[in-house]
Amino acid sequence: MCVYYVYILRSLSSGKSYIGSSDNLLRRFREHSLNQEKATRNRGPWEMVYWEPFGSLQEARKREAFLKTGHGYSWRKNKGLA
Repeated sequence: MCVYYVYILRSLSSGKSYIGSSDNLLRRFREHSLNQEKATRNRGPWEMVYWEPFGSLQEARKREAFLKTGHGYSWRKNKGLA
């Protein structure tokens, strides 16, 4: 069984967040940290502030999409993650 993750990164330089999903959390964080990801390149350094495991890619992508909405932003702000 494969586990998928939704994660939130925070830039230590700007304080801005990035939300993503992956089946390999450590590899993905390394890619962001080494500027190998176009969406986060030259915006770090990054810290991983939150992650959630899911049993399917579909569930993870649904949660990722929610976290990127206005209601998701409110949820993240309430948790101190925005």
